[in-house]
Parts: sequence; structure tokens; C-alpha cells
Amino acid sequence: MAQGIESRYDFLLLFDVEDGNPNGDPDAGNLPRIDAQTGHGLVTDVCLKRKVRNYVGLVKEEKPPHEIYVKEKAILNRQHERAYKALGVDLSASDAKRKGGDRVDDARKWMCQNFYDVRTFGAVMTLGINCGQVRGPVQLTFGRSVDPVVSLEHSITRMAVATEAEAEKQQGDNRTMGRKFTVPYGVYCTRGYISAHLAQQTSFSDDDLALFWEALQNMFEHDRSAARGQMSTRGLYVFKHGSALGNAPAHSLFDRISVRKKDGVEVPRHFSDYAVTVDEKLPENVSLLKLVG
Repeated sequence: MAQGIESRYDFLLLFDVEDGNPNGDPDAGNLPRIDAQTGHGLVTDVCLKRKVRNYVGLVKEEKPPHEIYVKEKAILNRQHERAYKALGVDLSASDAKRKGGDRVDDARKWMCQNFYDVRTFGAVMTLGINCGQVRGPVQLTFGRSVDPVVSLEHSITRMAVATEAEAEKQQGDNRTMGRKFTVPYGVYCTRGYISAHLAQQTSFSDDDLALFWEALQNMFEHDRSAARGQMSTRGLYVFKHGSALGNAPAHSLFDRISVRKKDGVEVPRHFSDYAVTVDEKLPENVSLLKLVG
């Protein structure tokens, strides 16, 4: 297995959305997610991880060691079966299917070796065929907009109907009405943490880390849709610690980056309406990598 990274990292990702819905809430009619108390927009960590997974699967063609475990239409137990088959374990002749027997650790290692998102984000693989659990070294917070955002509702028209019965009901007018929700503009900030100790356990390597940074920079470029509007990575600031344990609290590093509207801007509609300032007086043994911004 590859050698895990040896340094701790904390990072801040800035991205924006223009005339789009960055992360609809299915429990609220797909409205953009918003903090009800403050009006700030939200994007879940699950949404961002999905975009990373999609990018890695695209550029690495879903081949080991960069297969994707959590993906559309995936049947997870089939992947677990592959692990035990590769280990030469007959599931029908042992208790591996239910408990994993004495090979569950080996199965977990096989999953980490072959699936990028397992060794990056972790996974609970105890459903049915047991491959154990993995706590991933890379963790993300929700994305939160710098300022409150407005959710707009738009009426849209479809010049067609789905069935003949629907056409008869419309009495010759095939137009049907719908709704679409957008955020006119918002800059979002999410924070991330990478544990060197957990990376050693999953063999999350320097090459894996480089691919992760690449994904954060380019994932929106390959995730276009009319619903999401224009989304772009606007900043990626990485704090690298000189040790596995780290050399400063993460919050004290994030506080060194400030994103604010420029003077005189009341209603921002572009990233140029914001100013990003970075205090580069860092604690000893902490360095700043500006990958974007």
C-alpha cells in the first residue's frame, strides 16, 4: 500500500454561484438551502464530496486505485463481495458474510487500496457483507455564504405534455407550467481538515492529496447544468503544518482570511464585488499554499 501523508492540512475553499441553485433541499421543494435565522446560503458537505467523486471518476476512468465506492446506481454489497473474492474467501463457507470473520481487516484494507473515496472520506461498509468501517482523513464543513442570499422563484413553461390524456385535458394547448428556484449571486466558504494520522490508516498518499486539490479547483467545470447556473472555484487556501499533529489550531488559521464586500457595494452580483485579504503572518512551522486566489 502507498505511504500516507505525513503532515496535517487545513484548507478554505471559496466558490460562488450566479443565477443558479447550488444545492437544492428535497424536503423543501428543491429550494436553495438557507439558514432560516440569518438568511445565509448553505451547501452540504455531501454535495461537495459528490462533485469531488465525480471529478475523480471522470479523470481516472473509475480504474483501481481510483474507483468510486459511492456513486449513482452503485450496489455496495457487490463491491464488498469483490474484496473477499480478491482475498480468496468463500463467503458461503464462513461467517464473513455476516460478521467478516477474521478477514474483515484485510477486506477493509482492500477497499482502501482500490476506492479513492473510501481512503479519502471514509465509509461505513457493514451493510450485509461486512468490510468494516473507515474513518476518512478528509473532512469538510457545510459551505456557508459570506452574506445573506435571496432565493428567487421563477415560472417556467414547457411547450409539450407527457401523455395523450394530458393533451386532451389541456384542450389543444400543450403548454405546462413549472417552477425554478435560483440564487442571484452568492459567495460560499467551506472549511476542510486533513488528518495525517487517519491518512496513515487508509494510505491516503501525497498523490491522492494532489488529486484532491485538483478536484477542488476543477470540479465545477465538469458539473454544469441549467439548474446550477454558473458555479466557480474562486479561492483555495491551504495551510500545511510541519507535523502530523499540527502546529496551530485550525480556527486561528482560518481567521487570517477575510472575505468582505467592497466599500460602496450594497447588492453584490459578481466576485469582483468582494475583497479577499490574507494575513500571512503565520505561526511557526505552518505554511500557506494559495492554489487559487
